Amino acid sequence: MGFSDARKVAARVMEMFEAGEFDVASVVFNRFRSAMTQIVTRQQLIPPPAPEDTPAAAPDTLGGAVYEFEPDEADILADLLPRNLTVQIFRVLLENAASFYGSQMTAMDSATKNAGDMIKRLTLQMNRSRQASITKELIEIISGAEAV
Repeated sequence: MGFSDARKVAARVMEMFEAGEFDVASVVFNRFRSAMTQIVTRQQLIPPPAPEDTPAAAPDTLGGAVYEFEPDEADILADLLPRNLTVQIFRVLLENAASFYGSQMTAMDSATKNAGDMIKRLTLQMNRSRQASITKELIEIISGAEAV
C-alpha cells in the first residue's frame, strides 16, 4: 500500500465523518517494536485527541503573543486536518506492514531452525539404521564363513 491508498482511505473517512455517520474514528493496528515484538495499538483519528502535556491556551493567544493568520484559521485547518489524517493513516499502514514482515521473518527463521533440527534427527536415525543393517550383514557373513 502506498500514500495514494492512504489518501483514498482518508478521503472516505472524512466523507463519512462529515455526513455524520460516526462521531469518533479510531484505528487499531500492530505497532512495530522489533522483529519479535509487535504491540496492538488503538489510536483515535477523528476528532484528533487533545495533547496531554501542553496547557490549554486561549484561541487567539499562545504564550502571551497574538497571532494573525492568513488565510484565516478555518481555511488553514480545513486544509491541514485532511492532510494530517492521511499521514496518520499512512503511518498506520507502514507500522502494520513492518509488523507483518517482522513476524513473518521470525516465523521463517523458526521454521528454518526446526527444519535443520529435523534433518539432524532424521540423518542420525538413518545412519543408525544403516549401521545396524551393515552389522547384521557382517554377522551373517562371519557366521557363514565359520559354518564352512
